[in-house]
Amino acid sequence: MPSMPPSGLARDLFLATRPMFLPASAIPVAVGTAWGMHQSGRLDPAVLALTLAGMALLHAGANVINDVGDEINGSDRLNHDRIPPFTGGSRMIQDGRLDLRTMAVWGTLLLLAGAGVGMALYTIKGPLVLVFGVVGGGLALAYSLPPLALASRGLGELAVAAGFGLPVTATAWLQGGAFSLAGILAAAVVGCWTAAILICNEVPDSKADEAAGKRTLVVRLGARSAPSLYVAVHAVAAALQLALGWLSHLPPWATVPPLLIMLAALAAAPLMLGGRGGQLAAIRITLAIHLLGGSWLVAAALV
Repeated sequence: MPSMPPSGLARDLFLATRPMFLPASAIPVAVGTAWGMHQSGRLDPAVLALTLAGMALLHAGANVINDVGDEINGSDRLNHDRIPPFTGGSRMIQDGRLDLRTMAVWGTLLLLAGAGVGMALYTIKGPLVLVFGVVGGGLALAYSLPPLALASRGLGELAVAAGFGLPVTATAWLQGGAFSLAGILAAAVVGCWTAAILICNEVPDSKADEAAGKRTLVVRLGARSAPSLYVAVHAVAAALQLALGWLSHLPPWATVPPLLIMLAALAAAPLMLGGRGGQLAAIRITLAIHLLGGSWLVAAALV
């Protein structure tokens, strides 16, 4: 790697984590915490702080490892249609700012730091924390790297849904002391919204992914099928939200946000095939759904 000032290296390492996506780490933790409080009636601030830190480190590490995997399979090098900063990776390797080995080491260190936070939670909450940590870390590696490379097998979307839904269940258990159907439904909703972000992002990357042999679900079904897949995922999320509201005896107004979110998804779907401007708008709408929908789930738990 070319020599550079420490400040430049630190900046590149930070940007390699794709920080614009890291707020997505906070949504599962916030939702799980709220539904755990809904069950137990109390908040453990230390557990919340550790969970936030651990999730952010795992997410950052997964992003870096994903760049390593996409350099190995060649998809990022072939990607000339990306929409920065949302698709096509951080470009740290392709722009010559960090080499493959440095990125691999950096991603590993971030995952190990997340594991360290998990060990701290283990001392507080017991061995089940390790199960959540192993599954989460395993998904972060299996999504991008061979021999599994789930993203290339059309299983990446499911892995992402599980990877961002699992922390909701885990955090609800950490705060509530037991598993609940409400917490599991909330986890499935967040998982669906996160998978929708990935589906939306895969459309502009689909040509490069196909050329590199990275056969994502969008590549397998064809980019023109992506809006239908996207709407179907959001429809499942909306149905689960309504089920959650019924199960939790939420007031009638609580049915309005799921319907508004579904309308936003229906508006975003056709934009996915509308060129770079439309794709960028669809990505932004989908990120807003994740953020505002997550905020609704938090509010619903605390009613």
